[in-house]
Amino acid sequence: MFYRTIRRKIVSIALALIVLMVITSVLSMFMTDTVAHLLDELSTKYIPAYGDLARANVRSLERAMTVRRMVIARLQTPPDEQTFASLLKIYQEKGPEVEQETDAARKLINAIINDPSTPSDNAALGRLDDRIDNTVHDTGRRLNEEVNQVFHALEAKDSARLNEALTRADELRGEFTAKIDGIRADMRKQVLSSSAVVIRNQRKTMLISAIVTALAATIGLGFAWLVSSGISRPLRQLLEGTRDIEAGRLDRPISITTTDEIGELTGAFNRMVEQLRRNEQVRETFGRYFDPKIVEGIVDQPGRVATEGQRRVMTVLFCDMKGFTNLSEGVTPQGLVKVMNYYLSMMSEPIRNNRGIIDKYIGDAIMAYWGPPFVGDAEHARLACIAAAEMMDRVVSLRKELPEILGVRTIPMDCDIRIGLATGEVLAGSMGSKFMMSYTIMGDTVNLASRLEAANKEYGTRSLVTEATVAAAGGAIEAREIDRIVVLGQTQPQSVFEVFGQKGALTANQSALRDRYAAGLAAYRACSFEQARNAFKAALEAAPNDGPSQTLLGRIEMLESDPPPPGWDGAWRMNHK
Repeated sequence: MFYRTIRRKIVSIALALIVLMVITSVLSMFMTDTVAHLLDELSTKYIPAYGDLARANVRSLERAMTVRRMVIARLQTPPDEQTFASLLKIYQEKGPEVEQETDAARKLINAIINDPSTPSDNAALGRLDDRIDNTVHDTGRRLNEEVNQVFHALEAKDSARLNEALTRADELRGEFTAKIDGIRADMRKQVLSSSAVVIRNQRKTMLISAIVTALAATIGLGFAWLVSSGISRPLRQLLEGTRDIEAGRLDRPISITTTDEIGELTGAFNRMVEQLRRNEQVRETFGRYFDPKIVEGIVDQPGRVATEGQRRVMTVLFCDMKGFTNLSEGVTPQGLVKVMNYYLSMMSEPIRNNRGIIDKYIGDAIMAYWGPPFVGDAEHARLACIAAAEMMDRVVSLRKELPEILGVRTIPMDCDIRIGLATGEVLAGSMGSKFMMSYTIMGDTVNLASRLEAANKEYGTRSLVTEATVAAAGGAIEAREIDRIVVLGQTQPQSVFEVFGQKGALTANQSALRDRYAAGLAAYRACSFEQARNAFKAALEAAPNDGPSQTLLGRIEMLESDPPPPGWDGAWRMNHK
């Protein structure tokens, strides 16, 4: 009997909901048709009429500019008759265009007035029609007459008469523009009024739909209260368990209190929580050895981890600590481990914060990359450059805190970092043997980034990035071009840049350094070595310890004693890693 009663209630509620749906559909169709008609009038008559008036004003202004250009062409010595003739043709074509735009606006206004099915201020629209007609045929006629006077004065070469005619034409042009602007303003009011009518009808439709929906919801809630008394408690427990999972609490199993389908669901829920707990433990364990994004793919979708290489465009970063060998010689093994862990943590944080993937640590070196499927195609270069800038900003803190970590006052080295960034095609996928696999990348772009990191030694810089990286960063950084080089293992020259910092962080000295260095680099490539030397010395005045300026000054001495061959492309070939 109970189930039969529930069945009756379900059927009754279904019938009631069907009736409400029919009522709602009929009302919605009627009111939607009304709103659609009003929107159609707004979009096909009001707004185009406003646009026609705006274009009429633009065409009028274009005619005025054409007249001015015609006067200038005729007053040249000798007169530019060819330009004058072409401008005269343009002037003659613009006149009918003004009338065409205003006629189009008047036709649309009259169409609105003649449509009795939509509410509109026909009196105001009729006045607009008259004002358009008067403006075009009265003020426009007088303006054309004054422009003709300008042409007559030009033909007569009467400068006084020409100035007077131009002045009167400008006054009439201002009067015409002011009238058109006034008409547009009043037309805009009509557009807003029509929009308000549409909005009111939309709100009315929404209100009726809301009332019917509320009625259906009330019936549904009544039924839910009737049938939920026997199942609310276990369902509430499941809901609380779900919230615990959302909050990351995976240690609270739900007690099974029934033997029906809800009890089976609760058992399955507990098994799911147990599996999630094991997966989370795997993530926490392997997340310290592999990047969490890669671990997540291995744990959650083991069958979809790429076992075959895929070619993708990515940005690759290599970072190395300057003077690591000297530091390792004077520090105990325990102290070296502390220093390395602190250094790698500090430099890895900007990479993680900017959604990069840390591929591996190679001693004191860090290899990381940005690109699909972890970062979008339009973002990886920008995020990599920002991460590099943040890593360089942390060098000051690193120098201050390393002595404290080691328990000494100072450390016998000038602690710094070197960064290489390259953007290009790489081969990405799970690579290795049947005993161990690693999701990594390889290719010329990876080698180029590694070579650029090492090339910092040549130029005394902290960061060297490729031209492709700077271009793809989209103006997110401040950088300067350093040189065009051919790294070991490649044959094509690469323009390399130094990252100063994020966009807007450039100091006055850095700005002066960049400008002076750019001038020197241009002269250097043109083999104007004396001019280049002066520019690089000026750059050193802005930054006395600027490594690239010092490097190229030394290179100039070499090239002056051993000049480059004819057709030299300005590229420097690196013969070491």
